[in-house]
Amino acid sequence: MQQLVRFADAEGQPQLGILESQRVFPVAAVRPELRLFDVLEDAEPARVVAELRESLSEWIALEDVRLLAPIDNQEVWAAGVTYKRSQKARMDESEGAARFYDMVYTAPRPELFFKATPHRVAGPEQPVRIRSDSKWNVPEPEFTLVLNSRLELVGYTIGNDMSSRDIEGENPLYLPQAKVYDGCCGLGPAVTLIDDLPPLPEVGIRLKITRAGAEAFSGRTDLGQMARTFDDLIGYLGRDNSFPNGAFLLTGTGLVPPNEFTLAVGDIVEIEIDAIGRLMNPVEQG
Repeated sequence: MQQLVRFADAEGQPQLGILESQRVFPVAAVRPELRLFDVLEDAEPARVVAELRESLSEWIALEDVRLLAPIDNQEVWAAGVTYKRSQKARMDESEGAARFYDMVYTAPRPELFFKATPHRVAGPEQPVRIRSDSKWNVPEPEFTLVLNSRLELVGYTIGNDMSSRDIEGENPLYLPQAKVYDGCCGLGPAVTLIDDLPPLPEVGIRLKITRAGAEAFSGRTDLGQMARTFDDLIGYLGRDNSFPNGAFLLTGTGLVPPNEFTLAVGDIVEIEIDAIGRLMNPVEQG
């Protein structure tokens, strides 16, 4: 399986690495100028990674590496209401908006919104945040598409679309405030190249939230529950839009905690997706 990570070197500078069998092979040993974007932008990312790996012998144990979010200068976007469970949750937020969310679920045009710039993204073990002016906050575990500047699907990672449900429920026009703020998104731990995933309907997504050492919520779903195709989402994202640095596209969630649940400071959010890995983030408040 070919996986790429970003990690901090001894000076704290971001570096590109190849993740293999719990070991990170620093690409800087042979190509110090290479960024994640450069590999993803190549016509054959898998070939580039294979050639780099053949040249690398030095490695660092994964447990000794401080992973960073696998993002350079890409934009982060997200899709909503792509699972039946998500549709119901969004309708529960507001009676006034219920009709619109129901229409989005069945409409040809998907819901797409801008989610984050890189500085708003948390990597593995970095804190995601809940807003200081919100009382109902949840994580949304999402299979995330990694796109190059040509909007070609080149890889996948895990995304956490943090959401303030009470703000969005008050008025759908408040969606940007419910979704976009410092620490609003988690990405990681690695980018898995497109050729190294099992059949997509078999890819499982699991969420666990731990509070004071005890499980506060857990659940699972799989990509077979999605009502949209990746091609559909990418196609609409690219309409009259350009992404010179590439993009990450979170594809919606089928895992939503019950209405009485809200995240608390100190919670631990763990998202695991088959063939990608596990993304863990503690929760802080902005």
